[in-house]
Amino acid sequence: MNRRDQIALTPDEQRSYLDSAHTIILATNGPKGHPQLTAMWFIPERDGTILMTTFAKSQKTKNLERDPRCTLLVESGRTYPELKGLMITGRADLVRDTEKVLDMLERVNVKYNGLEPSVSLRDALRGQASKRVLVRITPIKTSSWDHSKLGAGVY
Repeated sequence: MNRRDQIALTPDEQRSYLDSAHTIILATNGPKGHPQLTAMWFIPERDGTILMTTFAKSQKTKNLERDPRCTLLVESGRTYPELKGLMITGRADLVRDTEKVLDMLERVNVKYNGLEPSVSLRDALRGQASKRVLVRITPIKTSSWDHSKLGAGVY
């Protein structure tokens, strides 16, 4: 077994890692070809899809309208033997349906702000939802690493 196979996260470990992550880095292709990286709040779906929302007029939205290819990164660890990460190469679909954006905003507020789903929360978010898009990223390829799997003294 090669070292890459030894450090790869299993599908269950990938899911757990995504579920516990606070932010994910979204890389889109900028207008002049340079990557644009943005830290994003996100919701991982059971089917592997990653959901997030952003302003409809943002640069990342414009980038994804022009080129839906993107990459996501979650990483952790301070020393080399602690490094752990998950990189997802995917394709983004932009959903402009206000109710679907509102659903996502509600889920984000539950996850990140500890709020309970409610009619009053949806009413408070409705104006914001009309200015945003839902970004749905379908994974194409996943790479992962967890250097702690190699044990002490390898590095």
